Amino acid sequence: MKIVFIKDLLDLPKNITCSKVLKSYFVFNQLIKELQKRELPEVVIDIANANIDLVNHALEMGFELRKQIRISQKMIIKTLEAECKIVTKGHYSNYWMALGMAVFGVPIGVVWGSVLNNMGSLGIGIAIGMVIGLAYGNSLDKKAHSEGRQLNVKINSF
Repeated sequence: MKIVFIKDLLDLPKNITCSKVLKSYFVFNQLIKELQKRELPEVVIDIANANIDLVNHALEMGFELRKQIRISQKMIIKTLEAECKIVTKGHYSNYWMALGMAVFGVPIGVVWGSVLNNMGSLGIGIAIGMVIGLAYGNSLDKKAHSEGRQLNVKINSF
């Protein structure tokens, strides 16, 4: 059985000064460091290494680094969630906030607007749905944290 490790990122060139690129690079590097601390299936490690190679290639060649980091980061996180049920901080909160607004908020707002005969109050239902979604998402985030399925990385760029 061969032991496979997650690769490291190359150092960031000194000529890159854009704050958005720097932030994306450091968050991606933090994600890689968190993955290196865990024991992961070989499938996840292979996908992570392939995406790290793509980012390293973009670093060497000067391609659109931020775009490649976002694509690679998204691929790694989706694979982690599908294979290991490991998520980032705030993953469920973000997901369920949007879902709560759409699934619960709009129907509640329509009913509320119909009762008051004023569809301008549709926003009240959306706010209620957002609160419901956030509450449920926070409970799932806490559960993932207590089970050790949460990475110590907060990713906002999806």
